[in-house]
Amino acid sequence: MNNRTKKLLVVSLAPTILKDGKYWSYAPYVNEMDVWFKYAEEHRILAPFSYPEDVLIKPFSTETIERYYVPFFAFNSLVNVIKALVCMPLILFQMIRAMAWADHIHLRCPANVSLVACFVQILFPWKQKSAKYAGNWDPDSKQPWTYRLQQAILKNTFLTHNMKVLVYGKWPNTTKNIKPFYTATYTEEEKIPYQVKDYSKALIFVYAGMLVPGKQPLLAIQFIESLNNHGISSRLELFGDGPLRSNIEDYVSKNGLFNCVNIHGNQDKSVVKTTLLSAHFNILLSKSEGWPKAVAEGMFFGCIPVTTAVSCVAWMLGEGERGIIVPNHLDAAVSHFKAVYATSDLEAMSKNALCWSQQYTVDRFESDIEKLLGIKKS
Repeated sequence: MNNRTKKLLVVSLAPTILKDGKYWSYAPYVNEMDVWFKYAEEHRILAPFSYPEDVLIKPFSTETIERYYVPFFAFNSLVNVIKALVCMPLILFQMIRAMAWADHIHLRCPANVSLVACFVQILFPWKQKSAKYAGNWDPDSKQPWTYRLQQAILKNTFLTHNMKVLVYGKWPNTTKNIKPFYTATYTEEEKIPYQVKDYSKALIFVYAGMLVPGKQPLLAIQFIESLNNHGISSRLELFGDGPLRSNIEDYVSKNGLFNCVNIHGNQDKSVVKTTLLSAHFNILLSKSEGWPKAVAEGMFFGCIPVTTAVSCVAWMLGEGERGIIVPNHLDAAVSHFKAVYATSDLEAMSKNALCWSQQYTVDRFESDIEKLLGIKKS
């Protein structure tokens, strides 16, 4: 490598907190930004200094980060709108100051902070910019008006110049600055050759993700319960934590599902990987996703995804060639799964899933970030 971006600015909702002499933030975000920061000489973050919820945090590897702090703000109530308007002069001042400093401006969307940043970046048409849109880019999906507004500004090439917008999946009728992108978890070294799985034995499903309403983990448990009731022996290995955990534990207890549902809570990546290696399917019956990371992770090891058609899932699953897309309704989902399970070549589906997912490694992700930042290798 013979050069790096000199001054990289990241605008994000994720709070950057000073703790034990290091800067900390939301763990998955830190993992990704550590890659970006490798290819810049100076790094600055514009973000809130507090956040109203507890989040899983870890320190950045980069120790030379500087911060532009803005207060946390929202537009979800009249009181919050008034607070945001009061704080807006400070927010705009900090944002203009930060963007004036930067050589490359990187927005993390969609969020309230990035909504303001979408307007402010218009003032800097000559600067190199990128935006990671981590939500659902599907033009037909139901989303908050603030998300739609951010999409409209980002894809408007009259207002937005020198901007590459990274979105999950490929979508029709997009402008030239919209680029399909992804999130990677595993490296080239972690690739495994395809291994035949025995689908005549008890089926093992893996759920890995937050236990939150949008991901509908209880529906996944009911799906496994229903399969067993229909004579298809199945077991769910459930990883993750969140506000629905106590409800899930109560449901499992009241319905005597301890023999077919194992609740593991948050576990190290290596533990989840070991389980995926022996599993047949990974399941995510979600109603709200950006990049369904858990789906891609399961596919990496040949687990057939069983998932609803949210966000870019249909593209990821090759419209059903690499996984099973089910309706977002329990009885219909079980019925469709049973039909596919009885008639499809599951071995071919598993192999297709593995081959597709193993294209998207951490190594390739780093290479694509280099290209995005205009880094030239010697």
